[in-house]
Amino acid sequence: MTARNEPAYASGVPALRRLRWWGAFRTLVTKEVRRFLRIWAQTLLPPVITTTLYLMIFGHLIGRRIGPMGGHEYIAFIVPGLVMLSVITNAYGNVVSSFFAAKMQGFVQELLVAPIPNWLILAGYVAGSVVRALLTAVLVSAVAFALVDFSIAHLGLTVLFAVITAVLFALAGFINAVFANSFDHISIVPTFVLTPLTYLGGVFYSVDLLPPLWRTLSLANPVLYLVDGFRYAILGSSDIPVLNGLALLLVLTTALGGWALWLMQRGVGIKA
Repeated sequence: MTARNEPAYASGVPALRRLRWWGAFRTLVTKEVRRFLRIWAQTLLPPVITTTLYLMIFGHLIGRRIGPMGGHEYIAFIVPGLVMLSVITNAYGNVVSSFFAAKMQGFVQELLVAPIPNWLILAGYVAGSVVRALLTAVLVSAVAFALVDFSIAHLGLTVLFAVITAVLFALAGFINAVFANSFDHISIVPTFVLTPLTYLGGVFYSVDLLPPLWRTLSLANPVLYLVDGFRYAILGSSDIPVLNGLALLLVLTTALGGWALWLMQRGVGIKA
């Protein structure tokens, strides 16, 4: 029985709305996945080639001279950082290029007038980027398993770190795309922010090797916590407590998610 003065069909409205929203979300994710799969040679292949070169040069050749690091062979020590590097760059790069192109082509205006909430649009773009990041991580991990003798210590924690990191940097890429006014603008952050942070984030070395001052300064780099936590998930050892990295991930993801949604609600860089 329906409430007084409520139309008989009103009880089915929420279900229809949810069905419509699910259809819109699935369409956005499918579009994103098809986009990067269509150009797989530009999106999926480069990280695999880059990781192979890193493992061959830094791992097999230079790693023999460096010796063990963090209680592991050097080539095994750098594997988690290389996988995390692929997750970060692909999650970020996918959404920043896709959403910026949608802005320039006017596709975003069509989304904004559609009967779907802004959070769903954001979720669709982020989910598409997460799929690309995780697929790349699987391919990179397959190369690592073929070249390096190691096993995953905590599979659930590995997946958790990879997913949350992908979401975090997809949101960062979305925010970059919102503010970008040209293709040059979408390359500024990856070049001058992400690249230094990742290479100084303990991918190729343990922060315990640094002098006290530089080690303290390194603790201000959020990527360090992601790489180190991911290294613990795979190898079972880390320089920083893993809960610190996980907590930082959740805080940053929540903050960037709220900021991205606020920008969409205000129409910053989107609405004419």
